[in-house]
Amino acid sequence: MKMDQLKESFGSWWDSVAEGWQRLRESAASALTRFKPGEKSNLPARAEVDDEFYLPSQGWSMLGGDVFEDEKRLVVRLEVPGMSKGDFDIEVLDDVLMVRGEKRFERESTEGRWRVLQCAYGSFSRSVPLPVKVRADQASATYRDGVLRIELPKAVPSKPKRITLKVS
Repeated sequence: MKMDQLKESFGSWWDSVAEGWQRLRESAASALTRFKPGEKSNLPARAEVDDEFYLPSQGWSMLGGDVFEDEKRLVVRLEVPGMSKGDFDIEVLDDVLMVRGEKRFERESTEGRWRVLQCAYGSFSRSVPLPVKVRADQASATYRDGVLRIELPKAVPSKPKRITLKVS
């Protein structure tokens, strides 16, 4: 009986882990963003970094985001720490919000070596599908505490419609 309980317990644990990985993969797929060295990236050369996984030409990061909708607007928030508000280029192309930018590497003022370099630097582009049509010409953006917030008025404001059906 103990072997059956052990198998059942392991099976339950494995199902939980598999479900967690599946959920992480699904939710993170659009947030995973590639950073490429740009003109202003200022990345250290490979010889300056002891981290064996460091490749100056290949940086990846999760740019997590939220999309909020009410009757009049969409609000898109992206976590992009370590930048300035002037580092962003934001466009609305049909039903997609495009956010581009370049995150610059800041060097220390003394001589030394980088032991670990895990943050992503360089130019990036992140697209966010918009679930409704918006008035791009009336959009606004702010950047504070590492969060880029873009407010997009809806093209046609909507209120939830309530329809009552009679069962026949």
